[in-house]
Amino acid sequence: MPYDDSPPPTRRARPLSMAAALAAVCLTAAGCGGGQEADGAGAASPRPGADAASSTAPTPTGKQPEPSGTASPSGSASGSASAKPLPKGPLTGRTVVIDPGHNPRNRDHTREINEKVDIGTGRKECDTTGTSTDDGYAEARFTLDVSHRLRTLLEAEGARVRLTHDADRPFGPCIDERARIGNEAKADAVVSVHADGSAVGNRGFHVILPAGVKGGGADTSKIVKSSADLGARIAGHFVRTTGSAPSNYIGGNTGLDTRNDLGGLNLSTVPKVFVECGNMRDPKDAALLTSASWRQKAAQGLADGITSYLKG
Repeated sequence: MPYDDSPPPTRRARPLSMAAALAAVCLTAAGCGGGQEADGAGAASPRPGADAASSTAPTPTGKQPEPSGTASPSGSASGSASAKPLPKGPLTGRTVVIDPGHNPRNRDHTREINEKVDIGTGRKECDTTGTSTDDGYAEARFTLDVSHRLRTLLEAEGARVRLTHDADRPFGPCIDERARIGNEAKADAVVSVHADGSAVGNRGFHVILPAGVKGGGADTSKIVKSSADLGARIAGHFVRTTGSAPSNYIGGNTGLDTRNDLGGLNLSTVPKVFVECGNMRDPKDAALLTSASWRQKAAQGLADGITSYLKG
């Protein structure tokens, strides 16, 4: 079936206080949930790259439609949507890196993306294909669409925005490269956009936070607290803007999950979170994820949370 990937008109992000954001996340002691995820965001790398999906989350590899995007030179992060000067706004002077999970062309480069890279706590596959809905709407297509919408919203607030990739490379980037792009940009915040591939009946979103990790090339000690703040604000705004509930299968009724096995988080030296926007394998969640109007709400919820964090 055809999917509308054209972004609707944008609006300014609405800041929310930290207290209100947290209140929105923890509506009641039992009013939230959590979920599984796949680490495979994208950036430019001369070799394979991105974290493998959670071992309990299915990752179908059927044919995936390729999204359109503005090409950028191979080996470099994709830039802003246009060369026009950014408007002055509350995020002027701030840099945000958006990491669209996976690459629609990964399916054609399984050997490369299966090569393992160092994530500090061990070694993991460069990247994965990601998941899809039952009727073939690919996670890689979803993540790029939401990332484009999010970029537009943040640039309207004055932020300098970079994508780790824009479907402008054969595969990847690998998970270590994705982390490095945010680090080298000295980003004020990095958000990796994903959708989960869990069992039917598992619904809702969750935000993955970096655990305290130190070993090999990984040391998250300086970003654990700031990343938790970023994640809590995004979760609160995501509830408010999309109407989606936090995950009912991961996160212990908070919509937040902490992990130490994702290279994109372990190797980050700047505040970073992953956002699993919903479960593509559940029909009810899939109906939301394939809706252009809901994806715009998802992008707005992310933008509001990021803005709240950067202004906090």
